[in-house]
Amino acid sequence: MGFNATWSMAVGGMVGGGIFATLGLVIQLAGEYAWVAYLIGGIAALITGISYESLARHFDESGGAFIFLREVDDKKLAGNVSWLLILSYVLTISVYAFTFGHYLEYLLGIENGFVARFAAAFIIIVLTGINLRGVSSSAILEIVSVWIKVLILLGLSLAGLMHFSPDILTYEDVEYSPIAGIAIGAAVVFMAYEGFQLLAYDYDDIKNPKKTLPLAIITAILSVIGIYILITLGTTAITGPGVIVEHKEIALAKAGEQLWGTTGLVVMSVAAVLSTASAINSTLFATARLSKLVADDKELPSYLAKENDRGVPSHALLLLGAAALILAVLGNLGVLVEGASLLFLIVFGVVNGLAAMNTNKFKCLKWAGCAFCGGLALFNAYYIAVEHWWVLAVLFLFSAMILILRNMYFNHENQS
Repeated sequence: MGFNATWSMAVGGMVGGGIFATLGLVIQLAGEYAWVAYLIGGIAALITGISYESLARHFDESGGAFIFLREVDDKKLAGNVSWLLILSYVLTISVYAFTFGHYLEYLLGIENGFVARFAAAFIIIVLTGINLRGVSSSAILEIVSVWIKVLILLGLSLAGLMHFSPDILTYEDVEYSPIAGIAIGAAVVFMAYEGFQLLAYDYDDIKNPKKTLPLAIITAILSVIGIYILITLGTTAITGPGVIVEHKEIALAKAGEQLWGTTGLVVMSVAAVLSTASAINSTLFATARLSKLVADDKELPSYLAKENDRGVPSHALLLLGAAALILAVLGNLGVLVEGASLLFLIVFGVVNGLAAMNTNKFKCLKWAGCAFCGGLALFNAYYIAVEHWWVLAVLFLFSAMILILRNMYFNHENQS
């Protein structure tokens, strides 16, 4: 992959489902300062992006956080982080499927809730089947789809900005002060930025990666920060914040409908459906490959390393798809987004600290990124504890159970 394909994959990984799923949540939390929350989250992602690309170039190898930790001989931490990272991806896939289902339901004019859940399950089943056949999107398809999606979103945003005035951003029902709302908003919707790090798994497929990867990651994150800010301001100018919060699952379709009528509804809904489907596909593909990599290194059960006759880690793919399907059908948008963001912030904090200790440039910046992600994780955990404490308890207990079972399993394997 050259620069264009690499950049497009990074942008597609972030915009793929992020802005379609998170806009209403961040406005509900930060009100008129929602754009600042996206900016703050973007800065944390940018620093982490620098850490990711510097570690990838330092170790000169594909594999992401798991490989980085393994290469510094911290195998136990590598295994634990890989389990949390895989759980983060499962939550992310469920967010994308949830969003896919609601936009499709609205496009069909049904809106009874059942169709959205059914569609979420259906798209995961279909894309899992496609991946089992070893079919993945080409670089050219990724480039074309990303540019079409970005142009549609920018068209909506710029049309909205033509009617912009500062008073339009005011939202009376914000629960927190501006500073707290910005911090919590940035923390809760951080998953909208996580997609860039999927490039770490494709390092070996990038042409001249030591030059292409840092330029692609940094420019992609900066581009997405700008896109998110423009969408936040432009969409709010079209509908007002109240509509976006009330219809957070389909906020951009509502904006398109109000601006361009039925045509706008169809265009934005189709863009959301195609974008989230693409994001599900790429995340499933990457997570299955990560699971196999970790299983090959004996940090996951060997069962998950088994491949079908097409060279696809079928057992891992089926397990991941099933877990994401259950969450998409039973969960709600806020809980899924908050849980995914919290886990990604923890993993990204570890990656920033690892980069600070093992690479030579920008050490202070990387330590700051470690603290930044850690602080946002605390704001996220605080919000979850206040709004629905049981989610934090379940997430903590589930993660702890996974890590305990993992360590018990592998201690038994080593003794054997």
